[in-house]
Amino acid sequence: MNTNIDQDEKGANVKFPPPLVFIGAILLGYAMDYVFPLKIGDTIVIMIAGLMMVLIALIVIVLAILTFRRANTSVEPWRPTSAIITDGVFGISRNPIYLAFCWATIGIGLILNSWWVVLGFIPAAALITAFVIAREEAYLEDKFAEEYRRYQSRVRRWL
Repeated sequence: MNTNIDQDEKGANVKFPPPLVFIGAILLGYAMDYVFPLKIGDTIVIMIAGLMMVLIALIVIVLAILTFRRANTSVEPWRPTSAIITDGVFGISRNPIYLAFCWATIGIGLILNSWWVVLGFIPAAALITAFVIAREEAYLEDKFAEEYRRYQSRVRRWL
């Protein structure tokens, strides 16, 4: 884990909480199921798979948040960051929290027996990539320059 204690004012300039995108995708998918149902299949195996995906997502989110706290930097993308976190779940994905939100969306879709909810992660991930990750990456590259570029070359954006 590398740290830089330089505090700036703008952060990544993200305008909204990213979890809202995934919550919106889940709610929209759930609503679409009433208009045009696309059921997966009512089996206990599908429900257990969904529960496992949500559990794994929650574990990844907790691990990521704990890593942010250990690094003494902010998890919120609209606040300044003081460190590039490269260990723990951030050694596997540069965006483990957004990846976990995708897994949770898919898992909730399985639990709700809805292809609409499952597939909702696709536009949600595209929106997050375009409007959040792009800003975060530009901010981190500007702030940490070569240190961040080295991290980008070692760790994939998603998985």
